[in-house]
Formats: sequence, structure tokens, C-alpha cells
Amino acid sequence: MSESTKRSAQGRGSGWKRIVFKPSGEALAGESGMGLDGATLAATAAEIIDLRQNLGVDVAVVVGGGNFWRGRTGALTGMDATQSDHIGMLGTVMNALALQDALERLGQDTRVQSAIEMPRIAEAYILRRAVRHLEKGRVVIFAAGTGNPFFTTDTAAALRAAEIEAEVLIKGTHSGVDGVYSADPRTDGSATKYDEVGYLEVMTKNLKVMDSTAIAFCRDNDIPIVVFDMSKPGSLRSIVQGGSEGTLIHEL
Repeated sequence: MSESTKRSAQGRGSGWKRIVFKPSGEALAGESGMGLDGATLAATAAEIIDLRQNLGVDVAVVVGGGNFWRGRTGALTGMDATQSDHIGMLGTVMNALALQDALERLGQDTRVQSAIEMPRIAEAYILRRAVRHLEKGRVVIFAAGTGNPFFTTDTAAALRAAEIEAEVLIKGTHSGVDGVYSADPRTDGSATKYDEVGYLEVMTKNLKVMDSTAIAFCRDNDIPIVVFDMSKPGSLRSIVQGGSEGTLIHEL
């Protein structure tokens, strides 16, 4: 059993001192789901800072871009899939810069690293540099996904979590969905919430909480995942401290 599996077996938040936080792009847009919402950015930044400055947790963030563009949506309308995914990657860069601004206005030193080089606005992604930033107490935001088309930001989050040796991947959802359910609770009143669920069950039942590549990668690398509702204040702290927020996905 790997060290990360041992930690997840000990209980939620037990010994988690380095995390990857994956907020969806829509969650940063507030109720509209499109563009950016200043109050939501400020609240998200405050929760991240609480973990970094008050709990001593290393925080890396992988941002989605669905509030600006979804690559798959563009492809379905006839656009070249690679081109559409590149547009989506640029959306994640916009979100990363906005979140960096919100964090730094509240006094938290932050670095944005992009998988697509754009030196005037962000650092290039370099693993050793990212880890050094974390060790110095900075928040690191990873933008532009993996830098490759056909891979989601969920997969990018799983990849970065493995690379920086994070102990958990925490995914923030929107629209009031507070975890993993047997069906979509917004359309199926009989849907039941899982407190814990195994990687294999998520994949075989197609529970659609993350793409299957990301789930399989986390399973292969023993990275537990927590899915929770970002709109509930204090949830991120509760998760890291071992609270019962959301759903824990790990090896059962």
C-alpha cells in the first residue's frame, strides 16, 4: 500500500499538508455560470488563504475554463477539435490570472504557471520551480490544462497532483451539487449521495463526476479525490480538517 493510500485509509484530511484544488470555471462565475464574479473570486481566494496561512497547507490550484469556453462544445458545432481545445486552454489562463489577482489583493503571494508558454503574463510550467514556490508558502495556480488537446482540466489536475506529490485532489463543483450521487440530483429526485465511493464504481457506473481518464489516473497513483460544493462557505477548511463535506473517492 502506498503512503497516500495509507493516508486516505486513515480518514479524511488525516495528514493532508499538500493539496491540489480544482475549482470548475463555472463555479468562479457565480450564479450566472458565465464570465467571472468578483465576490465569488474573493470568497474562493479567502478560503485558499485560510488553508495556506492558518493551517499551513501547501495549495496548488488547477482552474477549469468552462465559464468562457468548452472545447467539446466547440467541436460538436463543427469546429476543429484541437483548435477548440486551445481556445478552452486560454479560458483557463484568464481564470488563473483573475484568481491570482484576488489572492494577491488579500496579501497572498501567488504564481501562475502555464502549460502553454506565454512569458509576459505567466511562468512556464516547471515542476521543480512549482514545488519550490509551494515550499516558500506561495499558492501556485496551474493554467492551460496539460497543454495538449483532448485532455480535460480534470486530467490536468490529476497529473499535477501526482507530479507535486499532493496527498489529495479536491474538486469544487457548482449548481449546488455537494458530492457524488447515484444520478443527477437536479433531475432525479431518487438520487442518493455517496459519502465514500471507490474509483472503480465511479467508472463502471459512469457517475460523471470527473472524466474517466482522471479517475483512472488517480486510482493508478493512489490519489484520493474529494468532490464538494464550492458555494458552501468553510467547506474547504472542513475537508482538510477531516470533516464529512462532499464525497471521498478512494480505493475501497
